[in-house]
Amino acid sequence: MTFQEKIQQGIPTSLPQPKTYDTSINHAPKRKEILSEEEKKLALRNALRYFEPHLHDQLIEEFKQELETYGRIYMYRLRPDYDMYARGIDEYPAKSLQAAAIMLMIQNNLDPAVAQHPHELITYGGNGAVFQNWAQYLLTMKYLSEMTDEQTLAIYSGHPMGLFPSHKNAPRVVVTNGMMIPNYSRPDDWERFNALGVTQYGQMTAGSYMYIGPQGIVHGTTITVLNGFRKINKSPKGHLFVTSGLGGMSGAQPKAGNIAGCITVCAEVNPKITQIRHDQGWIDEIIPNINDLTARVRQAQSKGETISLAYLGNVVDVWEHFDKENIHIDLGSDQTSLHNPWAGGYYPVGISFEEANQMMANEPLKFKVAVQESLRRHAAAINKHTDKGTYFFDYGNAFLLEASRAGADVMALNGIDFKYPSYVQDIMGPMCFDYGFGPFRWVCCSGNPEDLEKTDAIAQAVLEEMMRTAPNEISQQLADNIQWIKSAQQNKLVVGSQARILYADSEGRIRIARAFNNAIAEGKIGPVVLGRDHHDVSGTDSPYRETSNIYDGSRFTADMAIQNVIGDSFRGATWVSIHNGGGVGWGEVINGGFGMVLDGSKEAANRLETMLFWDVNNGIARRNWARNEGAIFAIKRAMETQPLLKVTIPSIVDDTLLE
Repeated sequence: MTFQEKIQQGIPTSLPQPKTYDTSINHAPKRKEILSEEEKKLALRNALRYFEPHLHDQLIEEFKQELETYGRIYMYRLRPDYDMYARGIDEYPAKSLQAAAIMLMIQNNLDPAVAQHPHELITYGGNGAVFQNWAQYLLTMKYLSEMTDEQTLAIYSGHPMGLFPSHKNAPRVVVTNGMMIPNYSRPDDWERFNALGVTQYGQMTAGSYMYIGPQGIVHGTTITVLNGFRKINKSPKGHLFVTSGLGGMSGAQPKAGNIAGCITVCAEVNPKITQIRHDQGWIDEIIPNINDLTARVRQAQSKGETISLAYLGNVVDVWEHFDKENIHIDLGSDQTSLHNPWAGGYYPVGISFEEANQMMANEPLKFKVAVQESLRRHAAAINKHTDKGTYFFDYGNAFLLEASRAGADVMALNGIDFKYPSYVQDIMGPMCFDYGFGPFRWVCCSGNPEDLEKTDAIAQAVLEEMMRTAPNEISQQLADNIQWIKSAQQNKLVVGSQARILYADSEGRIRIARAFNNAIAEGKIGPVVLGRDHHDVSGTDSPYRETSNIYDGSRFTADMAIQNVIGDSFRGATWVSIHNGGGVGWGEVINGGFGMVLDGSKEAANRLETMLFWDVNNGIARRNWARNEGAIFAIKRAMETQPLLKVTIPSIVDDTLLE
């Protein structure tokens, strides 16, 4: 069968041969056993409903073994034989161009060069899944190949419920992930219901098909590191940034450090993912010995080098050893997946990677105790460095939250706040999000690198034109982004699809998208998918990250994210998604995303104007109402450019009246 025929086939009526477990692939850790015997039977019933009854006796023992061995039913047997990567849009069998673009994006999320655990359909973050199992993937791709522009596919936590009649201006796909009743949104609830096969953790851009590899976070991390050094009045050159994690998201840190121009030490316990990042050019050197690392850092500091060093080991050892050796750390953070602390997101110090994986699956309570002890040591070592002048920030991965739950010394004197800021509180919120700047991105559907070069040039020209008349309040943001797009090609950021990320505000996104659509209409480039990270101005309500600089008491509400995805859906998005979970944990955040296909048509031009304006200004309006100074400026400016926009401006209360 051809690739196109395999897509159109969906779930095969005749079972393929069982797949050999490929040990060369980075696999998800075994999930802890949480189901009762009756629940295990229910999980099997749920899995077998994808197949005709005559196949059940062939599959039941296999699925039972998967559940016992891995804690989940992935249906490895159904994993396609064809290579998984984003093909050119013309290679997909589809009646709808928009559906073909979505197929392209799904395959990019599952590309082994992109995905953290590709055979478990997990893109990043340890549990950020595109689908729960391979039957869901096959059925979704079949539906997309059949879809017309008069239908919408509803996807419930990876399960394609079916094609429903709609209309050409409706989204082609609506995705929900992990949308639990609030009282059933604890970490163990995810473990149980995911094992049952009825929900999944879509992270942010994993379950919404908009992940573009580590590049997606490189730009934001670069901005964060640059502004972190600006906050402490230091040039990055020759100064040290220490952090940890080299996974799908955290792997961007050393690359961003190189772009910013500092010395980066990033610790990672997983040798396989460390080697992958080195092979991809995201880190310069791998050092497995702590004394060798210390010597190499001293050398880099003395020479004023720009270099990224991966320490193959636990970051707690780095903090403790650098304190002992008086290595001064200028910036410090952590980006291990502490939203998922008990299932592979954080590895305790003093235990090998292999031993930790065994303990995680077989002795989960002992593993939890070890993680919490490690977090206490981790925080204690950081405190010693901050006493010496290190600027430490939480990178929105729930490090401070989980450290506080472990009893670590991370609380401020008032006993309510953390002693260290979230990077959104100190950097991204007031400097970017309040002004509407966030991680806009696009994918060239042709798969042609020349199209990406052309779009880079178009975006640069738009930003440089904007810079000529930009107000002082946003001139630094524009300057940083112009520098980014100028160097994007030479930094070799593409992994997987021909994609680019660029922090831009509403005006920038609209003008760039308009220019892309014109270039498509003129035949200069092929179709383009627009999107963004959920980690943006409007898409995410997350009290310890995206909305941590909201101080009116509303940071624990989720109205903004829900309004965002509803508004995007009727303003022209090609697909929309809304998730429980994300980078800070199940039950800790609600986040929404979108994708939009530009095909050069007048209809696409109309949609981009309306939707992109709302997608950003919804969040600015909310931040304005929280009395954020930058957002008040930005929403007033938006109202000047769009007479149909009328937003309530808050009155500022004289603090002396409250005393």
